[in-house]
Amino acid sequence: MRFAAEVPDMELADYQRAVRLLLRHPLITATWPDEKALPRVRRFSAELRKDLSEAFGYRLELHGGTARLVRTADRLETDRPAITRTGRPFDRQRYAYLSLCLATLGRAGIQVTLTELAESVSADANRITGLGLDPDVGADRRAFVDAVAWLEERGVLRLADGSSTAWASDPGAGEALYDIARDAVFALFLPPRVLQHIDSVTALLDRSVQSSGNAERRAAAQAARRAVLERPVVYYDDVPAEIGNHLRGQALPADMYRLTGLRLERRAEGVLLVDTAGWSADRFPGTGSVAQAAVLLAVAIADRVSDPDGRKARRMPVPDPAEAQAKLIGQVDAGLPAGVPILTDPAPDGPTQHGTEADERRLPLVTDSVLREATADILRRYGSAFGATWHTDPDRLRTEAVSLLARFGAVREVPGGALALPLIGRYRSTIAQVKQRTLF
Repeated sequence: MRFAAEVPDMELADYQRAVRLLLRHPLITATWPDEKALPRVRRFSAELRKDLSEAFGYRLELHGGTARLVRTADRLETDRPAITRTGRPFDRQRYAYLSLCLATLGRAGIQVTLTELAESVSADANRITGLGLDPDVGADRRAFVDAVAWLEERGVLRLADGSSTAWASDPGAGEALYDIARDAVFALFLPPRVLQHIDSVTALLDRSVQSSGNAERRAAAQAARRAVLERPVVYYDDVPAEIGNHLRGQALPADMYRLTGLRLERRAEGVLLVDTAGWSADRFPGTGSVAQAAVLLAVAIADRVSDPDGRKARRMPVPDPAEAQAKLIGQVDAGLPAGVPILTDPAPDGPTQHGTEADERRLPLVTDSVLREATADILRRYGSAFGATWHTDPDRLRTEAVSLLARFGAVREVPGGALALPLIGRYRSTIAQVKQRTLF
């Protein structure tokens, strides 16, 4: 046993629960995600610190009433946004306010009022072209309150007196006093590099240069384990050959089960970690109209591309994932302050087409017109399961359902449609049942 070697068998399930807890909630405070989380992590802190470092290259920091798992990133991801209390993803304005709140709290004492925090963030935001913050403007105030609520929910800010609800409606009508959890403030912002010294977001990715064969193999094994954790499904064609070798190896399933208690499912095209414990924040199929439409659309796509009697789907070359990464990196780097140089070649040393040439790897294309027809058919067949909003805007339902399938590795969106990835075959000939809406 390479991992959890010092954990008795009778405590292994509790240890695995602590690992899954940290992987789902990299920041844990006295109250977030609940009061039992921090004691569970502290109970196995020594073993967790050692195993998470050795297995994934992650660093576990424990300070006061805060635990922080500092993760290593291999590529930029766009599918894990911060979420407001109403379930909406953060936009650029809310992310900016959140960052400015952390900067203000880092300079503050042990308490701060909501008005003082707003005034300080406003002063910084108004010096940034295109941002600004005017508490008297409803949109600005709501965005600021969402950022504060995100911190409050995680125990970084603790309400000591008053209420933020009245202030959110009218800054002059109420006030709130917060205690600042300073250990949580500093744990939240732990970049691997001093930000003033980087010239591209790629400097925050794992680009370490190994000096020996053993070190390179160890780094590739860590990258393989990280890929299994970070992605819903890992296709061999989307990772470098050395990482693919570890994904195909016999040690990976045993290591992942020993650490997380979850089974690794392996197929000819790739691997996935089966979430039988509910450790992931997102699961598919899920609940809600979009998730229901997505699984029904997955069935339609699978039947379309595998129907021997139907019209054969045209196959298209798979876009190089490195190009999408380079585009995303360029978009992030465009936000650097004026005067900071940007790398001329922003593409990281990351995944590209491996194992086969890019022009040889082709996948079935499901066109937008086919997806529209399938969405219309879903609305006809399961009309009462979807609200009037979706019936009046089927294109939005189709777009959001396809995006959800793309996020879980079932399709890859391309201009004019979507490419069916191997995972879509799981839903071939599936008989789906949709929960009907309750009208009374």
